[in-house]
Amino acid sequence: MAAVETTPEGKPVRLKLRRVAGFTGQAAISRFALRSLDPSCAVVSDGLACFGHVSDAGCEHEAIRPGSGPAAARSPAFKWVNTALGNIKTAIVGTYRAISTKHVSRYLAEFEYGFNRRYDLARIIPRLGWAATRTPPMPYRLLKLAEGHV
Repeated sequence: MAAVETTPEGKPVRLKLRRVAGFTGQAAISRFALRSLDPSCAVVSDGLACFGHVSDAGCEHEAIRPGSGPAAARSPAFKWVNTALGNIKTAIVGTYRAISTKHVSRYLAEFEYGFNRRYDLARIIPRLGWAATRTPPMPYRLLKLAEGHV
């Protein structure tokens, strides 16, 4: 699931990426909306029926059916989501030798972290150091429990 917050001028501000179980039911979309979206936001989706459940979080929802093919990918409403997804794919393929599906959530979290802090690159490493020094040691068995919740 990918959501891009934009300014009134249409420029990207923040990105939210989450692995969801599927797009066939309402539960995953509703849970994402409740955890990730501000109730005052306006959501634009590609018209897939499950996206209507963002209204469970109080969001306004507009469905745009762009069709299919290259012309649909150039739809202005989805410009930044498509750009972000293309950049994610390029970054993952260019960085990792093999992709493990069990770590997809972590790959997405890494890209989201960098994207959301792209205007303050000088603080990324110090912030990571700050978090690392204040995070207690965690056994591997507990890290594994978080696989589906990152």
